[in-house]
Amino acid sequence: MKKKQMKNFIKLDPWFITGFTDAEGCFSLSIVRNKELKIGWSVRAIFQLNLSQKDKALLEQMKSYFGVGGIHKHGPQSLQFRVESVKDFAGILNHFDKYPLISQKYADYTLFKRAYEIVKCKKHLTVEGLKEIVAIKASMNWGLSEELKTAFPDLIPVPRPSVVGATAHEIKDPHWLSGFTTGEGCWSVDIKKSSSHRLGEAIQLWFRLTQHERDKELMISLVEFWGCGGVFVRSNQPVVDFKITKLSDLLNKVLPVFQKYPLQGVKSKDFEDFCKVAKMMKEGKHLTPEGLDQIRKIKAGMNRGR
Repeated sequence: MKKKQMKNFIKLDPWFITGFTDAEGCFSLSIVRNKELKIGWSVRAIFQLNLSQKDKALLEQMKSYFGVGGIHKHGPQSLQFRVESVKDFAGILNHFDKYPLISQKYADYTLFKRAYEIVKCKKHLTVEGLKEIVAIKASMNWGLSEELKTAFPDLIPVPRPSVVGATAHEIKDPHWLSGFTTGEGCWSVDIKKSSSHRLGEAIQLWFRLTQHERDKELMISLVEFWGCGGVFVRSNQPVVDFKITKLSDLLNKVLPVFQKYPLQGVKSKDFEDFCKVAKMMKEGKHLTPEGLDQIRKIKAGMNRGR
């Protein structure tokens, strides 16, 4: 790593790592046919994080934190931090045991650990061990491929661990929220036509966090954490959004938290621009032609426009 990069390299808080993984991480099992093995199948345990190429530095921070794994090209515009060596997983598991996940990924992680122990002891090279791993995979993430369902037709999936209860989704440290928002957060500035505003246009700020509907309870816990906002289920999509749009809530409750517990990567730049617009609105500058034009320019450079 170059000296200039080292100077700007920030050591990530452990809870940030967990929050970011709750948002973007994946614990998975790869089970593919392999004629070279007596059992006929090869098994790999994989921990991965995918991000845009723009966030390569953030993946490098993750790699530095764990001290294992590699960063690989993953599609035309994305990169992947991946760990798949059995000997490298000890530090990964130690981290997530100490700083536990709170989304449904906690269940995937628990099953992943169970499969890892089988692979570590090389029991996956036996028929019984292989079947046990397939039964574990059946309850992880999105389940089995059609090929595996056909190859193991009488398999009974292991019970998926439950992630429910009063403390299951408790946010134990604000750094978790910073990590989760770095992964899943969206800072939006909407400019829309409005006949009730003198300039004919109105500004609406949005802070949004999005998850699959299976993590609706986690989204509800965010309402309790912030003391504001709401959870909304998208029509015809298995997706839920946590949103805060009230300017006073954004200024007094949301922005101070992320100013104290900073976001990382490209998302931090969107947050900085969002703060500029929120400050302008607080001062009433959005009600002037000059202010509205300035906000329009800021909006054009945010998110996909960056």
